[in-house]
Amino acid sequence: MSLYQPIPEPKDELPSPKRSTGLLSWFSSVDHKQIAIMYMLLALFFFIIGGLEAMVIRIQLSMPQSGFVTPQTYSQIFTMHGTTMIFLVLMPSLIGLGTYFVPMMIGANEMAFPRLNAFSFWITCLGGFVLYFSFFAGNAPNAGWFNYAPLSEKPYTANIGIDYYVIGLSITGIGSIGAALNFITTVLTRRAKQMKLNMLPLFVWMVLVNSFLILGAFPLLNSGLFMLLIDRQLDAHFFVPSTGGSALVWQHIFWSFGHPEVYILILPAWGVISEVIPVFSRKPIFGYAFVAVSSIAIGLLSFGVWMHHMFAIGMSNTVNAFFGASSLLIGVPTGVKVINWIATMYKGSIRFTVAMLFCLLFLINFTIGGLSGISFALVPVDWQLTDSYYVVAHLHYVFLGGTAFAVFAGVYYWFPKMTGRFLSEKLGKWHVWLFVTGFNMTFLVQHLLGIFGMPRRVYTYMDDLPYGFLLNGISSAGAVLMFIAVAIFLWNLYISYKKGKKAGPDPWNAWTLEWATTSPPTLQNFKELPPIHSRRPLWDLKHPENQDKRLN
Repeated sequence: MSLYQPIPEPKDELPSPKRSTGLLSWFSSVDHKQIAIMYMLLALFFFIIGGLEAMVIRIQLSMPQSGFVTPQTYSQIFTMHGTTMIFLVLMPSLIGLGTYFVPMMIGANEMAFPRLNAFSFWITCLGGFVLYFSFFAGNAPNAGWFNYAPLSEKPYTANIGIDYYVIGLSITGIGSIGAALNFITTVLTRRAKQMKLNMLPLFVWMVLVNSFLILGAFPLLNSGLFMLLIDRQLDAHFFVPSTGGSALVWQHIFWSFGHPEVYILILPAWGVISEVIPVFSRKPIFGYAFVAVSSIAIGLLSFGVWMHHMFAIGMSNTVNAFFGASSLLIGVPTGVKVINWIATMYKGSIRFTVAMLFCLLFLINFTIGGLSGISFALVPVDWQLTDSYYVVAHLHYVFLGGTAFAVFAGVYYWFPKMTGRFLSEKLGKWHVWLFVTGFNMTFLVQHLLGIFGMPRRVYTYMDDLPYGFLLNGISSAGAVLMFIAVAIFLWNLYISYKKGKKAGPDPWNAWTLEWATTSPPTLQNFKELPPIHSRRPLWDLKHPENQDKRLN
């Protein structure tokens, strides 16, 4: 069947949340913008839940031998916090941004498969609610977001929460695979005729590479999950050593998915940074080709580093050396991107908007996370620090200081396009500074906690841990600041949507195609497109005397 079938676009006006009727049209919509907004609202909903779970964790650990919650409740909360933030917050928020802006940035009116787009969202939504239904079924998952076997097997964890984890994540995984197929087909078949691949906006490039990573990684995860389900429900023996299985098989399967997943969660975020920094530096991106090609290199290398999560299992020196070297190697293309972003800002006329501030703080915090990650490529250091709070600090510097900061930057950057109104810069600056202060208070000290010997995933700790009370207290106080910052962000979203300053079609004087239509866009994104002869078509339109180099 040809990919160029007529698009079943809706014919009616887009419904507005301000209207009391029309909710059904949201549920039945195949419009990419509405589905994208629902992805982001889903991520926001679970961000609030995951944030509340984080607060429970930090209250419990704020002092030695606290009994704020029971050990059983704590295990469920920290498992659901990690699972929620990765699969129900970061993934949907990035897919949501991609679903909204990839078609617009390539000059398309829809995704290639609109109904698959809707299916991907709803099945992701279903997976999330199946996961959380476990609380009502009696027990939530309690073996960590990676559910190491045999800990997650019935002889050790008989409660039904693990089964909900397996089914819920499998369903969300199917949704992610559907979204990836749609992104790839959309970019390859729906972009404007004049737009060659070497003219794609970098956000589109990163979503494209990311989609291939999803197609490679998520079937691995779903395979492992089904094997675990068969073990638990049909008494198979994949992962139980006492019956002939191997616990290491689970680790191999999980981390074969798990390390590409790190890049699945960071590549679109890098795409956002690559769009925002040039616009607010008033310069084109430095080294477009390096940024694009390094993304492909990272995508390929990400499948060859998973065993650095397993150095402690006792592999041979040769295997350790190979995966240590490959883990160090992946830092090279990552460093290339950071250098390109800094070079873009060099001698730029920088506008310090909230979106730009989040980008600058992303660069600092993500670099800290990257450097702490390099330490895990060094086998002796990894042996010392694995499963300590140092890992928790590293993980949050990458996912929260990296991905989440970029998502915040993207929301402040694109909110005017999506709603026709600016987010409040004043409230935004309270958000950014409180959040970054709280973030570093919370996680910077966790590096020290790990070095001093505090293991991760613990319910509580003894009061003889060096500086344990002080450092955990600072960490918990930082979490409170982040909680306040998020509350300000939510209020900013609400009040700016209702009464924010109105934005025109191109309020930031940007140059990619999404800014060539109205804010918010109509049902049909474009009635006509400007000429596309370079990577900055709107710049060429506004500056005919100083156009970019022609690429077609």
